[in-house]
Amino acid sequence: MQFRRLLLLASLVGGAFALLAGRLVDVQVLRHAELQEKAQHVREIPLAPRRGDIFDANHHLLATSVFVKTVCADPTLMGQRQAEVAHALAPLLQLDERWLVQKLQPQTLTNALGERVPDKYVVLKNKVAVETWELVRSAMTNLAFGVDGKSPARSKSKLVSNLRPNAIFTDREDEQVRNYPNDALAAHVIGFLGRDGSTNSPTFGQIVGMDGVERSLQQQLAGTAGSRVTETDARSREVASLRRQEIGARDGYNVVLTLDSFLQHLLENALAEGLKNHTPLNISGVVVRPRTGEILAMATLPNFDPGELKGDGTVRRNRVITDPMEPGSTFKIVVVSGALNDGTVTLNEIFDCEHGLFVFAGRRLRDHDKTCGQLTVEKIITKSSNIGAAKIGIKMGSRRLYDYMCDYGFGARTGIPLPFESPGISHRLEKWSKVSIAQIPMGQGVSVTRLQMVMAMSAIANNGRLMRPLLVSRLEDRDGRTVAQYRPEMVRQVVSEATAQQMVQALKTVATKEGTAEKAALEDYTVAGKTGTAQKTIEGVAGYAPGKFISSFIGFFPADKPELCISIVMDEPKQGHYGGLTAAPVFRDFAAAAANYLNIRPDRTNAAPQLASAGNTAADPRPFQSAATKPSRIP
Repeated sequence: MQFRRLLLLASLVGGAFALLAGRLVDVQVLRHAELQEKAQHVREIPLAPRRGDIFDANHHLLATSVFVKTVCADPTLMGQRQAEVAHALAPLLQLDERWLVQKLQPQTLTNALGERVPDKYVVLKNKVAVETWELVRSAMTNLAFGVDGKSPARSKSKLVSNLRPNAIFTDREDEQVRNYPNDALAAHVIGFLGRDGSTNSPTFGQIVGMDGVERSLQQQLAGTAGSRVTETDARSREVASLRRQEIGARDGYNVVLTLDSFLQHLLENALAEGLKNHTPLNISGVVVRPRTGEILAMATLPNFDPGELKGDGTVRRNRVITDPMEPGSTFKIVVVSGALNDGTVTLNEIFDCEHGLFVFAGRRLRDHDKTCGQLTVEKIITKSSNIGAAKIGIKMGSRRLYDYMCDYGFGARTGIPLPFESPGISHRLEKWSKVSIAQIPMGQGVSVTRLQMVMAMSAIANNGRLMRPLLVSRLEDRDGRTVAQYRPEMVRQVVSEATAQQMVQALKTVATKEGTAEKAALEDYTVAGKTGTAQKTIEGVAGYAPGKFISSFIGFFPADKPELCISIVMDEPKQGHYGGLTAAPVFRDFAAAAANYLNIRPDRTNAAPQLASAGNTAADPRPFQSAATKPSRIP
């Protein structure tokens, strides 16, 4: 009796196991493909924020982002319909139809277990516009595949019902494409994007800003990613009714710059003409509003298209801030203004400029003009006498010269919100040689950036007040609301207003027939400025490269009430190398066009009223905040 009970129990258990085994075979083998298609998985899907836009001061678009799709196919759902699908989609995706037919053929791949399985994920095209994807979806929906819509065969055709909505699909994560509507305009300021290759970075592998504002304001532009926890089917498609949690992404902030696109365009055109006429290795320009420190335009040629990165990467360096150089005679404004400010000299004090040759500490110092004998301090500026500047430096002493160099900002970064800014090279006093006190006043033995030099000149134009360069005006959210406003900031009073006015008086004489920059003169405006012609140093070697120069002119106008301060610098110009012959004409051509655009009032009594150019809707200067307003730092 007990034996029969045990036999019955064993039979029941064995039968149960047999049924379970049969069920497992049915589920895992016979119906594997069907059930895998219906299977659902819990996944966390990242929600990418939209990268913020970059605008100029007049809210003209400089950089923007658009979402794009990656269009994919599941060839296992195609049956024998590849040719029909390819014929419909090839024109929309701008793909070769024969190539597309081949991509839609069933293929296999090896999975993680080493098994050969059907490839259900074939990428057809990346970076497809959303509008194009909608056309693709519509085309797939309307494909008849030879089945009459009224025929019962249509409703019974499993192939067609799966093919239309499922065979062509997109990645669940959209990409973003960065567009630069003005191509290369202001490329060195705006910057460009690339993939972060730093393995210890939290953004490793992501598309981030690599240079310019795109890099320095990466955090503000990028926004904050969100996520969605949901269930997906076997092909990672969301099941909308089964979403569990969603944390929305915060889009990046828009950045509004102080740049004026039209002034930028004018500057780049003027630089292009200088590049054509003198074929330098490179040419750069900066336009500053002296009273606020706003950067209205900044450019270096040759330039590049940030949306199509090609060629040598050195062309992408913003030489205005990255490349220190010996300034040459533009640096004379430092020693002369400092000596005037200390009362060490007066504008009318006379120095013997030795007719072009002066020996100091065993070194020969020379002037290009050998007729220079007895010159006043003002004439030393007019004629750009190296010997006169050296003697002023010797009289004021190394300590005071070094102090004024520091006060003007040399040897320190300006703080402009752009990456890779160089502080220049301003040696400490203990490293000066015996001849440094004579060489530095003429712009040798010190290295500066183009931006440092134009900000120093702007300080003189601004009654002796050095301003921090202002490039970012404000940050805005997606709806245009201001979330951060940045104000002009005075760094320090370098020289007194009286000293600055004396310097303006001297600098006015430069753009005259007696001065070194007659070609910088404007018909309707008084120009104050200074030329520079510096021999190029040989990298890693003491001494200068014969026949190679950096030529420059920095000037402002109207001289007594300056609206713009403009720097033009050429690296190794040909067909002449003096700053007054190469850089000054570029200054003049740009300044005349900018004055017309901005409707700057002429300061010469015989000048006719200056009219804004036809069609100019942004000619009136914008109102500016007081420099005394407490600044808001870039977060």
